[in-house]
Amino acid sequence: MLRFVLVTLAFFTLPALADQGLPRALANIVDGDGEPIGQAEFIQAASGTLVRLSLNGLPPGPKAVHIHAVGTCDDHCDGFMDSGGHLNPDGRKHGLLNPDGPDAGDLPNFYVHESGQAWAEFYTTAASLDGSFGATILDSDGAALVIHENPDDHLSQPIGGAGARIACGVIEAAEAWALPEASERE
Repeated sequence: MLRFVLVTLAFFTLPALADQGLPRALANIVDGDGEPIGQAEFIQAASGTLVRLSLNGLPPGPKAVHIHAVGTCDDHCDGFMDSGGHLNPDGRKHGLLNPDGPDAGDLPNFYVHESGQAWAEFYTTAASLDGSFGATILDSDGAALVIHENPDDHLSQPIGGAGARIACGVIEAAEAWALPEASERE
């Protein structure tokens, strides 16, 4: 039933967003075995970026998620370390609660249900796909969305006690649909 609801929501909401010609990106998320477990969608608006997660196959409980500075997840056997640290061109401290933060890769925690399924949305003003505000996600070396085994306390350095990296997805530009010209809509 949950899958039907999610598919139905995606069917009705994604075309409406895509019709607005907003910059978009996708990340296909893989686990530590390199197996696909879901997807993240990034939709850039005028002053922030919406991140939407849909996952199935993670251990239950609260998890940290961050945008990392390098767009690779090829090293799943080594814990996705090649994705580097957080997206942080301004050298800010880690943590949404840190008075000297947050860095551009910091996002809120999300929850994985006992079934292994999770769905969440986050909004960040600290990063954009094209660099029009905040840090640039789709720069020359790309970026990755990394999920950690534990929640982030949003204060401790360097990663808020989030623990090992258990899933990762390379963030890649997606084709955006442009609005038809006014003359085409009449």
